[in-house]
Amino acid sequence: MSERVAVVGGGLAGCEAAWQMARAGVAVDLHEMRPQRGTAAHTTDRLAELVCSNSFRNASLETAVGLLKEEMRQLGSVVMRVADGHRVPAGACLAVDRTGFAAELTRLIEAEPLIRLVREEVTAIPSGLTIVASGPLTSPSLSAALSEALGTKHLYFYDAIAPTVTTDSIDMTIAWKASRYDKGGDDYVNCPLGRDEYYAFVDAVAAAEKVPTRDFERCVYFEGCMPIEEMVRRGPDTLAFGPMRPVGLIDPRTGARAFACVQLRQDDAEGRLYNMVGFQTKMTYPEQRRIFRMIPGLQEAEFVRLGSLHRNTYVDAPSLLMPSLQVVHRRQLLLAGQIVGVEGYVESAATGLLAGLNAARLLRGQSPLIPPRTTALGSLLAYITQRGRKGFQPMNANYGLFPPMARSLRGGEKKRALAERALGALERWRHEAGLATAGAGSASVA
Repeated sequence: MSERVAVVGGGLAGCEAAWQMARAGVAVDLHEMRPQRGTAAHTTDRLAELVCSNSFRNASLETAVGLLKEEMRQLGSVVMRVADGHRVPAGACLAVDRTGFAAELTRLIEAEPLIRLVREEVTAIPSGLTIVASGPLTSPSLSAALSEALGTKHLYFYDAIAPTVTTDSIDMTIAWKASRYDKGGDDYVNCPLGRDEYYAFVDAVAAAEKVPTRDFERCVYFEGCMPIEEMVRRGPDTLAFGPMRPVGLIDPRTGARAFACVQLRQDDAEGRLYNMVGFQTKMTYPEQRRIFRMIPGLQEAEFVRLGSLHRNTYVDAPSLLMPSLQVVHRRQLLLAGQIVGVEGYVESAATGLLAGLNAARLLRGQSPLIPPRTTALGSLLAYITQRGRKGFQPMNANYGLFPPMARSLRGGEKKRALAERALGALERWRHEAGLATAGAGSASVA
């Protein structure tokens, strides 16, 4: 095949799409604008840099995102392969050393003969077969070109980044290591707050100076990345029932449960950095340093990364996309990643995987693939491409999107049955589609 497919965006989705096409023998031009043009959130020029968190979320098959990871492994995902290889302790979650993860994925892409990495900003949609996976931080020029190609304006919401501190600056005479209900051992650092300390912290967050929102911007937050000040605005107890909930956390030195608790999760392979779980924020940097040092155990915290806020771009996928991720009125153009209205690292990479498989098939004159509705990927695609959906908002993978089981089940039994059904359907679909068998996965239904 002499034709080269253009992939715009070197994030998780773009890298996965390019890799899948290279596996299929397709030549790819992978366009990444960094370092020629930076973004409001990235700090390096590496591909697939993780900016919000180092967590790929829950890894068990009792969660839809855990199932989605396993489906991706079965389909030969390079993102999952690299993530599994750079795993750091995080209890029941898959979290990675973000530096090692991005460095290895960049190395693999640069070493692949069929992928040509082009370090320049794309300002117009290429005319040939193209995948746009430019992500939530799409540049204004490309955003305008995409809007013109789609014949519509983008939607958007705001996403926030949580701070990261050095391990040595955490006072472990106050904090202790444990996971909620001992699930995952001692993978998290816990900073306890008494009742008075908690409400003083909440008052400080409420009164803190925030980075202003421009008047013309509509401020809509994705629930999974809600800034803590927005949670405080909803009520003084919201944090105590959200990221600071103390359930299942008993201080081994006192045998008591704190009124509230801040958890920190390991951010690198060496364990030198920890990020504040669920503490996305748009407070100004001086206010973050002052207020977060009110947390017991973080009085002398050294912040290597402070929280920030950025605008995420996504399209009205139900009116624009087919389940194959092709644009309805321009079928040589596919979209993938967060720009299609999925939320989360895993979901973004999964759509890149499908877009890459389908672009390779389209180049050969074959029909594109659509995963079974009963799989995690198929259920997510069905949600974002359901024609006629009004008020479309980004979505994570979740079992609520799955078709019901034939028999009535509840709780964990139901989720395990959904996972078993999904993996069976994926295996049959993969065989029928002639997709290569991947290596054995790392999760189990049990």
